[in-house]
Amino acid sequence: MNNGYIGNGYGGKKFNKSRIIIVFAVVILAITGVGFGFSYGIKKFKNSSSNSAGSVAANNGVKNNDAKGVIESAEYMAKGYDYDGAIALIQSQADYNSKQEYQEAVQKFQNEKAQCVPVDVTKVPHIFYHSLVNEPSRTFDVQKLGAAYANGHQTWMVTTQEFDNITKALYDNGYVYVRLRDLVVETKNADGTVTFEKNTNLLLPRDKKAVVLSIDDLSYYHTYEKGGYPNRLIVDENGKPKCEYTNSSGETSIGDYDVVPRLNTFLEEHPDGAYKNARGLIAMTGYNGVFGYRTDVAYKTGERLGSDQKAWLAAHPDFNWDTDVAEAKRVAQAIKDSGWEFASHTWGHISVTGKSAEDLKIDDQKWKNTVENIIGPVDTIIFAHGNDISNHKDYSADNQAFQYYKSSGYNYFCNVDASNLYWNQFRSNYIRQARINLDGLTLNRAISGKTKVLDNLFDANAVYDSRRPAFAAVAGKE
Repeated sequence: MNNGYIGNGYGGKKFNKSRIIIVFAVVILAITGVGFGFSYGIKKFKNSSSNSAGSVAANNGVKNNDAKGVIESAEYMAKGYDYDGAIALIQSQADYNSKQEYQEAVQKFQNEKAQCVPVDVTKVPHIFYHSLVNEPSRTFDVQKLGAAYANGHQTWMVTTQEFDNITKALYDNGYVYVRLRDLVVETKNADGTVTFEKNTNLLLPRDKKAVVLSIDDLSYYHTYEKGGYPNRLIVDENGKPKCEYTNSSGETSIGDYDVVPRLNTFLEEHPDGAYKNARGLIAMTGYNGVFGYRTDVAYKTGERLGSDQKAWLAAHPDFNWDTDVAEAKRVAQAIKDSGWEFASHTWGHISVTGKSAEDLKIDDQKWKNTVENIIGPVDTIIFAHGNDISNHKDYSADNQAFQYYKSSGYNYFCNVDASNLYWNQFRSNYIRQARINLDGLTLNRAISGKTKVLDNLFDANAVYDSRRPAFAAVAGKE
């Protein structure tokens, strides 16, 4: 497979007997600068940034009082539109007043910021993906997997090639990833409540546009196992979140086989594609665990197990629940360190529409006990199945579902509405935003002229993966 990058995973590494030879070759190639993939990887590491401190070079520059390193780090921050952070970094240097290059850099960043304009936060689209298909012939195989499975995954997923094409098209069209919370100013009140107002100081260059991103179901369910998705997420030797993937030939590699590491790699090379190192929201369920680790308490107690859970445990007699929880926490931290945020997607991937507040509380408590303990507290809920706890009218004071979620700490709420490029509610006590599903269904609807919602984002025909079979949407969805 070749999706336009090194080995389908931006340089995935196979586990085989020749690995030592490969590692030696990597070192030689990296030292000599030979080969795009390996020199690219070293550049990525040097340029990687954190949420709070800019780039790795920024820290090195400060420690070593290296003016060149400090300026390069500030420039990297400014590429991500963190002009204030870049200026603060330089002005914090002890010898700022005596170095002309520092003062010239500050003036440059001030001029760049002055050319920016406020984003109209009411007109920011929110797009989302599920996990990516790495081998279309495998995942969309009706004969081996059955029509319901193959057609369902063709409907709800995009391939790595489509993801790469969309990512590049969005970047070329001037879109910049921002956080949902970047759209507002949040004020914490003395009584513990929070209030919101629209952010009028979200600044981007005139030729840039903001977009919010999210991912659903990053748990690698048991149902995914036969479809050729990653086995799990891991933390690599550089502290970065990557995917462990076993291909159709049985070879296991570490690489960029899903949205998180794939977008990280792209944005590390294109820091101007993200506002202050923003990535997106990851909406997590819990019933099969998280990130491919079987962290739900049922795997430990053996109570209320489904047939697929029982089969998995039988096939993994050495499973250790505590080890999986510990590894999942490491992965969660690495993901957050790379700029991502988390959200609830309900524990059981339930439809919230029509549920009582008590039903929602039972599910949410399961989520807090088995997911929040791994990824940390969240204040965002992304409803599963695209549902919501009301229609498009405001959440009212007598909406018991809303009142429960507010009391449980949720302030940001997301549903699905692919009929408009953007839809939102900015209210003093909550923020609500609709999302556009980027999947086979929406791509095919756009290509067949049934929707124009993607027209301002990218050309659906140009990003479509020709390896897809003839489209057959799941029953009732097309």
